[in-house]
Amino acid sequence: MSGSSGDKRIEIAADSEGLVLTDERMQLRPDLMRMLPRLKLGKLQGELLVKAARIKGVEGEPIAIDATAGLGEDALLLAASGYRVILFERDPVIAALLADALERAAEQPQLAPHVARMELRQKDSIPYLRALEPGSIDLVYLDPMFPARSKSAAVKKKFQLLHQLEAPCPDEQDLLAAAIAAKPRRIIVKRPVKGALLAGIKPSYQLRGKAIRYDVIVNS
Repeated sequence: MSGSSGDKRIEIAADSEGLVLTDERMQLRPDLMRMLPRLKLGKLQGELLVKAARIKGVEGEPIAIDATAGLGEDALLLAASGYRVILFERDPVIAALLADALERAAEQPQLAPHVARMELRQKDSIPYLRALEPGSIDLVYLDPMFPARSKSAAVKKKFQLLHQLEAPCPDEQDLLAAAIAAKPRRIIVKRPVKGALLAGIKPSYQLRGKAIRYDVIVNS
């Protein structure tokens, strides 16, 4: 699989370590093992996303939909905090990279219990959310990719490559509308700390870090 942006050609290749995305200048290989320090007891509970996702009174295993899964790191945080997570990624190249990363992570004893609660689907999440019975899930997580910036140095290398494959969410209004229509207990939207509200919808509250914030919409 490959894509292109201008005169740069992006290719996905396989080697002894798994799948890798490259444009000849940079390489991207998702590796969920890098998340282990953030999953340690005490660290995990301090993650802003985990704090935003904490819901009281849920019977059994809570269910989350990561509607824009990307490289799966945030979904892993949700799974480690106890959620069963259904991950949606519509770009076939990104989905292939994520599937490979999940397969490798499942072979690691420290990650296997969390990965077992993660299910990847290479599909657009909007039709799925629209078809759900309202109130049948606990959480919808939206990370529609940060807007591209004028200076590439301001964007992490992995996002430079991902932006070449898939532009920041072109249908953010439809995405948020579908999430709201599903009537989960909570919707969490990841944004740049000074970024605009997704689709202009005001959240119930916000949790802010140094570079990002989480806009939380609570369903009463």
